[in-house]
Amino acid sequence: MLNDIVFSRRGDVTKNALIREHEVGWFCGTGCLKVRLGTERIANAKFISHFLRLPDTKDWLVRHAVGATMPNLNTGILSAVPINLPPISVQHEIAAMLGSMDDRITLLRETNTTLEAIAQALFKSWFVDFDPVQAKMQGLAPEGMDEATAALFPDSFEESELGAVPKGWRFSNLGKSFELIMGQSPPGDTYNQSEDGLPFYQGRTDFGFRFPMKRIYCNAPTRLAEVGDALVSVRAPVGDVNMAIERCSIGRGVAAVRHLSGCIGYTFYAMKNLGTHFKNFDSEGTVFGSINKKDFESLPVVVPSQGALIAFDEISKALDGSIEINEQKIRALVEIRDNLLPRLISGQLSISEAEEALS
Repeated sequence: MLNDIVFSRRGDVTKNALIREHEVGWFCGTGCLKVRLGTERIANAKFISHFLRLPDTKDWLVRHAVGATMPNLNTGILSAVPINLPPISVQHEIAAMLGSMDDRITLLRETNTTLEAIAQALFKSWFVDFDPVQAKMQGLAPEGMDEATAALFPDSFEESELGAVPKGWRFSNLGKSFELIMGQSPPGDTYNQSEDGLPFYQGRTDFGFRFPMKRIYCNAPTRLAEVGDALVSVRAPVGDVNMAIERCSIGRGVAAVRHLSGCIGYTFYAMKNLGTHFKNFDSEGTVFGSINKKDFESLPVVVPSQGALIAFDEISKALDGSIEINEQKIRALVEIRDNLLPRLISGQLSISEAEEALS
């Protein structure tokens, strides 16, 4: 129903989501728990949803979850979550304010999804489907491309072991075109949450939409990724891709990849394009999927002309720059939202003061 709250039942037991209109009627699987509030005269569902995402509430859930191997929630635990309920009128005001921030965050995320899809579609058109070459073979001008850019593409194909490739281009393997750094986990006593050292990313758990989220730091890193490197999950599952937004330490669940030309955008979208190859390794290993350096370096990639590669990177740079700016806005809004709620609940900050600060 509308305004039900759905919780992850096992694993990351702090995850929850508020059901909106377009999700009404969806099925709740065995891995979820559903929370349905009583009368709106006592509690506002949007307010409660925000409250359940507070750091203190998350800590409470983790401490009270059961299970030796994997944390689990049950209805008894959720029923016992302590909640500080201000008057319903205040709940409505807080929910409206935070909801407007959520709407802004959602819009920025949707914009980033669109921008990435545009760049990925361009990569596929140029380097997978070879659309500009196909057009020139038919005597047509490549769509959406000026003459200078069109001149970077040949007007015919030649055969290779992996099929037809634009004349003058070739197929190769990843190890010959990219530098690959497999992560290595430093000693456990070098990890910290006090921002001592470099951000440390162990695996895809740290991955966001485009950039990983900082949780752990390491003061004695053993393997490093540089700004703009593609970060690829190499274990459980294989093939999720992020980009390093800063110099960072990488653990054994992550590999850093960079094209030998230094083209950042081309590197990122080339790794995204290898998704079907990565999925073949999800069944490797006795416990969970993984890919080693030898297999990673053997993956097939196209080697385009230097001009086409640089032209793509220039176009993707503008799109990726907008994605990074939007991501910084998202992180700022999330931080402000999460800092506002406890202060509003405790009365340290009034609604009018919060609105003035936001404006």
